[in-house]
Amino acid sequence: MLVPGHSGGVHALVVGASRGIGRAFAELLAADAQVVRLHLAARHATSDTALRGLAATRSDLVRLHDVDVTDAASIAAMAAALAPESPRLHLVLNTAGLLHDTGLAPEKSIRQLDAAALARSFAVNAFGPILLARELFAQLAHPEPSVFASLSARVGSIADNRLGGWYAYRAAKAAQNQLLRTFAIELARHNRSAIVLALHPGTVETGLSAPYRGGVAPERLFTPGFAAARLLEVIAARSAADSGSFFAWDGQAVPW
Repeated sequence: MLVPGHSGGVHALVVGASRGIGRAFAELLAADAQVVRLHLAARHATSDTALRGLAATRSDLVRLHDVDVTDAASIAAMAAALAPESPRLHLVLNTAGLLHDTGLAPEKSIRQLDAAALARSFAVNAFGPILLARELFAQLAHPEPSVFASLSARVGSIADNRLGGWYAYRAAKAAQNQLLRTFAIELARHNRSAIVLALHPGTVETGLSAPYRGGVAPERLFTPGFAAARLLEVIAARSAADSGSFFAWDGQAVPW
């Protein structure tokens, strides 16, 4: 059962589906018999070769949507586009995230802190997920069980911060966690079966982690497929009582 308490057909959305864990989620859900409609969204989803191939193979199931999670109008347009086929969503997985890019890298010292870098990290890692939740609220606030889960990171845990550094990324993920917790409280007033989760996937072999995983033991470095499968298991084991919580890939709660 993909969504706790829901044995019927699942309408699912994966945001950030063009790479890494998002693509792994897309492949797993496309192969799951419980899924009756699968919406895959990314900045260039409709031109991505792999997603186009999946959509062509499963034209009965898959729909592609272009979305920019830093653009509220883009998110609203995606939500409106999928609503006719999926007025109720049962599973939303947000995997969009940003750690490094041209002109953006984790800070080792406060002297490296940059206002533009802070704003960019918050736009993707904190504001994107909650704007997505806002635009999909009507499709999640229904009588059936639903899950809204977004990838966070253990470094976003305030209680677990013992090394310092990585100011922008840590702060943006911590902000996402608080925003999701607040969203969970409001959504529960409209759908008592809804579950909102922040998820830590571990260290995964993706472009996001590539420059920073040199010291990770081989047994702690996961493939996207492994991470996605484990996170789906974590979601399936939750209940509404867990809504607003933060869990790691192994099912253990992560302190805020």
